Amino acid sequence: MTGSDKVLEDLSIKHHPVSGIFTVPASPEEWNRYRLSIEQVEFYEQNGYLAGVRMLDDEQIQILRYELNGLTNPSHPGRHLFYEYHANESTNPSRILFHALGAWRVTPGFHDLLWNPAFLVPAAQLLGGAVRFWHDQIFYKPANHGGVVAWHQDYSYWTRTKPMVHLSCWIGLDDSTCKN
Repeated sequence: MTGSDKVLEDLSIKHHPVSGIFTVPASPEEWNRYRLSIEQVEFYEQNGYLAGVRMLDDEQIQILRYELNGLTNPSHPGRHLFYEYHANESTNPSRILFHALGAWRVTPGFHDLLWNPAFLVPAAQLLGGAVRFWHDQIFYKPANHGGVVAWHQDYSYWTRTKPMVHLSCWIGLDDSTCKN
């Protein structure tokens, strides 16, 4: 069996972290270090968004970048596990917009993001209770020739929650600047 013929296990059947990428705190005190400040929660409640919350360290970012690089290969052995997979969703052939849903089923890093306390604790604070995962989504736009994803609000797509009690969490694996 070659590397491209290898069938990967569906990580969605794993209801716990499968790697050591994110450390799950052992004590309540350790969980508290991920809490948002009162000012951050108030800002979110007033404005409907919160920016600048660091969820990944440099090593975690590198792991996810590496995994993402493999996932963008249309012959990736886990491609069948994605709910949606578009190698290029751009209408302009000189631009690239990789778009996929379901990476959490394919690679340990994207799977284990769901147990990252730097995500779970703030999300629980902003939701006012338990966190339930709906789905993940990757938009990958390579430097200097990436496609466009227009500004939008996700609730127009996900009107299933009434009252509106869900969050979208954007995690950039590269610095986000006005230039890029």
